[in-house]
Amino acid sequence: MLGYAKPPPNLQFQAVVLANIMITFDFQGTKVLVTGASRGIGEAIATGFARSGARVAVHYHQQYDVAESVCNSLEGTGHITVGADLGNPVAVEEMVTSTLNEFGQIDILVNNAGIYQEHPLNQTSYEDWQTVWQQTINVNLIGAANVSYCVAKHMIEQRSGRIINITSRGAFRGEPTATAYGASKAALNSLSQSLAQYLAPYNIFVTAVAPGYVETEMSRAVLESPAGDFIRQQSPLNRVAYPEEIAHTVLFLASPGSEFITGNIVDVNGASYLRS
Repeated sequence: MLGYAKPPPNLQFQAVVLANIMITFDFQGTKVLVTGASRGIGEAIATGFARSGARVAVHYHQQYDVAESVCNSLEGTGHITVGADLGNPVAVEEMVTSTLNEFGQIDILVNNAGIYQEHPLNQTSYEDWQTVWQQTINVNLIGAANVSYCVAKHMIEQRSGRIINITSRGAFRGEPTATAYGASKAALNSLSQSLAQYLAPYNIFVTAVAPGYVETEMSRAVLESPAGDFIRQQSPLNRVAYPEEIAHTVLFLASPGSEFITGNIVDVNGASYLRS
């Protein structure tokens, strides 16, 4: 948890309880691939699954040492690190194949990896605009689609599986200075719903989790800025989410009994943005 937005003691207690609640999930013998698992939300998700008995593949792009540290910190044994540039379809296929070679199967895929780049239209050159859009869509949407394809082909053979995509509140309320990010997450929501319909006959269930602001390294700068208080006040809880809260939702959606939620987009934003 970051130190700049210290919550009242009761909220600190809630965060500790959430971490302990995750232990009550039972994923013994389950094999999980989490993309972007070397920090933030992805690290919390990997930690939650490992605490619950799963073997976890910790995906990273460039920070091998950080990912290896996370992998070594996970409870249990048999966890691995797998590297890939998700914007490279060949690297994606190799990553999934490597994970299958180590684990023998993949029961749960969490597409968490994503990038966020500010590019206000009237302050961005046309060339830079093209670059940001291409990079963001390649990772946030096409990368997730390619990982889903490679893993789903395997899940179809075993006739079971869960795919959970981490999207964003910004997919609904807009991202005026990061339009590519908002668009990529909206498209990922749509992809989740389409895959849910296609894969259901194979006993594969697909959901999306759409957080608001979360206390992570990615959001540190804006939450420490003068805008931080305004952002926290968007929620009646007067704070942003903890990574463990997003992880708890993911573990719930991956658990037996949540199958009929397939195709849904679950908001985890502390009532900072409500839709119906």
